[in-house]
Amino acid sequence: MKILITGGAGFIGSAVIRHIIANTTDSVVNVDKLTYAGNLESLAEVADNPRYAFAQVDICDRAALERVFQEHKPDAVMHLAAESHVDRSIDGPAAFIETNIVGTYTLLEVARAYWNGLDAERKSAFRFHHISTDEVYGDLEGPEGLFTEQTSYTPSSPYSASKASSDHLVRAWQRTYGLPSLITNCSNNYGPYHFPEKLIPLVILNALEGKALPVYGKGEQVRDWLYVEDHARALYKVVTEGEVGETYNIGGHNEKRNIDVVRTICELMDEMRPDSSSFQLPASSLITHVADRPGHDLRYAIDAGKIEQELGWTPEETFESGIRKTVQWYLDNLEWCRRVQDRSYQRQRLGTGATA
Repeated sequence: MKILITGGAGFIGSAVIRHIIANTTDSVVNVDKLTYAGNLESLAEVADNPRYAFAQVDICDRAALERVFQEHKPDAVMHLAAESHVDRSIDGPAAFIETNIVGTYTLLEVARAYWNGLDAERKSAFRFHHISTDEVYGDLEGPEGLFTEQTSYTPSSPYSASKASSDHLVRAWQRTYGLPSLITNCSNNYGPYHFPEKLIPLVILNALEGKALPVYGKGEQVRDWLYVEDHARALYKVVTEGEVGETYNIGGHNEKRNIDVVRTICELMDEMRPDSSSFQLPASSLITHVADRPGHDLRYAIDAGKIEQELGWTPEETFESGIRKTVQWYLDNLEWCRRVQDRSYQRQRLGTGATA
């Protein structure tokens, strides 16, 4: 099988590609615009593999997408390309509307035209897998309850609203045109190759340099944490074994308050930091509470029972094992961190809503 993966140079997309090349006989076509968060270094280990190909293409560019489909003739699409950082969506929502909504529409139309041109056997086997987020569901009120596949959508941020819009487009293209589609909604991912605007890599790198560790408000926000390699396994299962028309929620069974995530990283940094690092023990002394971001959801938590029961997927990493692996990876790959930050981002605060 040949799978076209959009956003394959990003954090989750690159993990999916590494998983497929390492564990299957399938081929991959990586379609990525290479924005600030796309990094081909994350795919260095597969770059020379004959089952891997790369095309630098913007998913909003219909003509370029059509050329990729006609050249590579994929059997499935895994759509991960997206602007994904909530804070950036608050400061500048336009890019999120363009990529996440217009880009998804463009990809759907190209995929639909391509699918309609396939012979009966290949047309029946074709799949369009759209990868989304639990943030489309909005906020869970109180400490109880979980998001299920039937939870109503109430997105809170420009990012989550744009992803909710793209989910609705995919469902509409299946119902209206018959495009064989599946959707997954995942909880917060973490792990190697994560761009350092997100909480976990930002805290690791700031702690290593003795810089403040910013925590929004009191840090009481709760997220369900999913190790990215567990997510990659789940996504491959869905595209190859999932039932057309279904939605699958993917979670790690690891609900943690943000403040507890930061404290756990601090404890690991105290234990694992290299001798040359500059900060003074304990790392927790660097925790700095800052004003919360606008519209910040308090709690997300995923019920992953459906994918576990129907497809036999369960996460392999606990938060404790996954976060230790993650901290160690960043300590071992500081040169990668330096290079990705040299291009645009120096771990400054985003998402205050002060810019447009």
